[in-house]
Parts: sequence; structure tokens; C-alpha cells
Amino acid sequence: MTKKWVNIADVLFFQEGPGVRNTQYTTSGVKLLNVANLVDGKVDLSKSDRYISEEEAYGKYRHFLCDDGDFVIASSGIKVEYIDKKMGFVDASMLPLCMNTSTIRFKVLDENQLRIRYFMYYLKSKHFKEQLTKQITGSAQLNYGPSHLKKMIMPLIDITVQDEIISCMDKLQSIIETRQRELIELDRLMKARFVELFECGDHEIVKASDVCDFITKGTTPPTGEITEEYENGKIPFLKVYNLSFTGEMLFDENPQYILAETHNGKLARSKVYPNDVLMNIVGPPLGKFTLVTDEFEEWNINQAIAIFRAKERILPRFLLHALMQPKVLEPFIGQAVGIRQQNLSLEQCRNLQFPLPSLEEQKSFVEFAEQLDKSKFDTMTFAPIYAIINLYLHTYFYQGRR
Repeated sequence: MTKKWVNIADVLFFQEGPGVRNTQYTTSGVKLLNVANLVDGKVDLSKSDRYISEEEAYGKYRHFLCDDGDFVIASSGIKVEYIDKKMGFVDASMLPLCMNTSTIRFKVLDENQLRIRYFMYYLKSKHFKEQLTKQITGSAQLNYGPSHLKKMIMPLIDITVQDEIISCMDKLQSIIETRQRELIELDRLMKARFVELFECGDHEIVKASDVCDFITKGTTPPTGEITEEYENGKIPFLKVYNLSFTGEMLFDENPQYILAETHNGKLARSKVYPNDVLMNIVGPPLGKFTLVTDEFEEWNINQAIAIFRAKERILPRFLLHALMQPKVLEPFIGQAVGIRQQNLSLEQCRNLQFPLPSLEEQKSFVEFAEQLDKSKFDTMTFAPIYAIINLYLHTYFYQGRR
């Protein structure tokens, strides 16, 4: 296999989207492709509803109209490690579609020399991410553009080998997507079981304050007292991005910690323990939850999260799913104040109402949920697949690097 290193600009055309202003948005016309439309490695146009007029789209922005097969990535508001999720391909069903700011599209200059899907997989590699880290700018948001890409290189190998890599990687990606669909179905089953329990029987209607010993919110630690480095004795510190719409804790995503002195001193009021239920009260979006795990004996949270600590008459796992129910949550979120930032008060949290089945019925649901969790764990064994993918990426895109 022959490999040579080439400048990305020598084998690909790339173009950054224009800076369309808010005042130019319309309710119909030609849809704009935004960073929000790049979700989990795909283009999802349901994630935004921004248009520009046909006059502008086919006029001064005609050079930014997408074509079938364009490969698009985000160029702003991302972290390097998540770039895999902020990319995707445009297909004919999405057209007409106009690029917007913070997106870059790519086209191969010579298809006998380079496959666009090979380039897409290269962008997931350690070599590209290392180059991007060196080039990227911005503090609050990470930004890069065509001027940075022109300074980057990539390995170019025989077209037949590129096709082999694409075939293998596509098969592995297909396995992952199949398992992800299975996870969605398992979540649907759990929600259906809970709705069935809610709607059957004449259950007592309670407020959250009736079944919780403790409902309060977190505290913001002083500047400089949060760290991403774990040392023995430090306390894990949760933020909204560690919560999820499914109730799963996402602590592995950018974990942060505070000193034990801060935890026991300035932030003592917002201590969190295993089996506490957490919900974000600052958005958008609202409606993220988690059930605190026993990975650590104690945790702490910031001011955008509320704690619900269950009394003996309700099981913590049941409380989590009760609060997550649309019939309970949607009217609650509708009470949120604020235009750009939605806020829920602790009083609103305490007044949240839902049916309370007997402990026996709660236990039955929790056992069902735990069985589904076991099935989800079996389905979520992505590690061997990702190990193979990373081995491929390392072999073809990193070894022999310049």
C-alpha cells in the first residue's frame, strides 16, 4: 500500500457558509443549514426552522446552495473530541438547502484520487484532531475555518484501499446504529409501561414536596475552585450537561471536581448523595434528569440543578420516572419564566404533581426498569466496536504521520 501526505486543499474544495443575520430569517423559502442540524454524524433538518427568501437564496447566496452529496462539518461552537458528531452528508431529499455561518462543506476534486467517505473517516482520526487542536482558536467557543484547513495535511492512499476502509468502517457503523435503534425501542417500552401504570387505577395525587424530604438547588463555587483533574479526596461536581433527557448520568462527558473543603464549606447546602433525583431548572432546554449513582459517596451540583430526595413512601427510581413523564413535566416547563433563559423556581419544583401508586406497584415497575437496563447494558457494548474502529483509524491515518 502506497501512502503519501498531501495538503487537504490540494485534493478537496471547501467553503465556509455565509453570515446570514437574524433579520434575514423568514418562515418559508429556502432552509438554512446550521450547526444545530449536524447531529450524531448526520444532517437532521428537523432540528431547526430557519429559512431565507428564495430571492436571497438564488441571488447573493446562490454560491452557498448545497448539492447532493456535499459533506458538511461544524466550524464553531464545538469541542475537538465531539467533532465526529457534528458532521454529515447532504442528500437530494434535503434540497434546496443553503449553508449558514459556522458550517463548512467539502467536495472531492478528483474522485479517482479520493473518496469523500474516506475523508470523512479521516476527520475522526487522532491525526486530524491533533492538527485541529493546534489550529483552532476561541475561548468560549472553538472556531476554525478555511484558512486553518489550508495548513492541514492528510494521508492519501490507493483508491482500492480507500474503498476497503470505507466498506469496513461502514459495516461497523451500521452495527452501532442498529444497537442505538434497539436502545430507543427499550426506552419506548419503559415509557409505555410507566404510562400504563399511571393511567390504570385510582392513585393518590401528590406534590413533590409530599414525597420528598429535601428539595433545593445547587450553588456556584468560587472562581478557580473547579478542576478537571481528579485526586483522592476531591468531590465530583455535576452540571446540566451531565444530566440527560433519558435520566442517564453522563459524568464521563467533561467530568469536573471540587475540593473537599469547598464541598463541606461553601457548598455544603448542595451536597448530593446516591439515589437523589436531579433535574435542571435553568434552560433551554429544560427537562434533563438523572438518578445519582453510587460511583461516589458524595457529589455536588451547580445552581442550575435541583435536588429531590425521596421519602420512604416513594422509591427514588420511581420518583425519577414520575418527574420525567410528559403529562407531569410539560405543564411544569410551561411555567418557566424568562425569554432567552428559562428558569424554574424551587416553589414550582415543590408543587409538581403526579399520581402515587402503592410501594408494591412501584417495586414492580422498578424491577421492570432494571431488567430493561440490563438489556440496554448488553446492547450498549460498543467498546469492542470502537476499539476496532480506533485501530483502523490509527493504522491508516496516524502511523507514518508527518
